[in-house]
This record gives sequence, C-alpha cells and structure tokens, in this order.
Amino acid sequence: MNRSTLGTLVGLALGFALAFGDFGQMLIVALFAVVGFVVAKILDGDLDLSQYVSGRRSSQ
Repeated sequence: MNRSTLGTLVGLALGFALAFGDFGQMLIVALFAVVGFVVAKILDGDLDLSQYVSGRRSSQ
C-alpha cells in the first residue's frame, strides 16, 4: 500500500470519526479524504508546493 492510499484511508477514517450522520456531514468525510490524499502526495514527493510557500526573494 503506498502513501497516497494510506493517506486517503486515514482521511476517510478521521472523517467518519468526526462526522457520522446526514448528507452535510458526509461532505466533511469527503473533505478529509481529499486532505489526506493531498498530504500523502506531498509526502511521496509527487506534489511540490515549495514555490507557493517560500517567501518572495528580491534580486538586489
């Protein structure tokens, strides 16, 4: 099992633990699944966010 699959499963488990109920709460589960998947992609190195989180560098 790769990290992307593991991250998705962890996100789903956390979502189910947080919100077990109606349709609105099911959307929370989907959100946690997406967050888990994105975090796993970052840890795998498939997604590089360094250009977005690094500060602006001046060329002076």
